[in-house]
Amino acid sequence: MKFQLPLLAVQDVERSKKFYQDLFEQEVVLDLGKNVTFSGGFAIQEDFAWLTDIDPASLVKKSHNMELYFEVEDFDAFLLLLNDHKDVKLVHPPKIHEWQQRVVRIYDPDYHMIEIGESMEVIAKRYLSQGLSAEEVAEIIQHPVEFVQQCL
Repeated sequence: MKFQLPLLAVQDVERSKKFYQDLFEQEVVLDLGKNVTFSGGFAIQEDFAWLTDIDPASLVKKSHNMELYFEVEDFDAFLLLLNDHKDVKLVHPPKIHEWQQRVVRIYDPDYHMIEIGESMEVIAKRYLSQGLSAEEVAEIIQHPVEFVQQCL
C-alpha cells in the first residue's frame, strides 16, 4: 500500500485553487474539475459530501486538529503578500517560537488551518553568519548539529 496525498474538502474549488496558487505558489498538476492536485503534494475536492455519501451538515469547519505546513525563505515578503489579501483570516498574528522560527497561521477559504514558517535553514544560516558555531546554533534552534552543518 502506498500513501498518495492529503485531500481537503472545499466548497468552491475555483476559489480555493486561486487561494493556493496566489499565496503559496502552488502549481496545478492535475485538474479534474471538482478535484485539483497541487505540486506541493495535496489536493482539494469540491462536493466532498456527495463524493462520500455523508451528510453535508457533518462537515466541520475550524476543526483545529490538523494543518498544512509551508516554509518560506523570505518570511517578511510573505507577510507583505499576506497583507495584500485582506480577506484572509488569521488563526494568530505572526510570532516567534522558542526555536526562533517566525510563524503565522491562517485559514484557507474553508477554514482549514495553514502554518507558514520561516525556513529553518534560513534561520540556521542567519545565526551561522553571526559567527556562532554549529553546536551553538543547534542549541538555539533546537535542531540536530548535523542539520546545522548541512546548512553551511
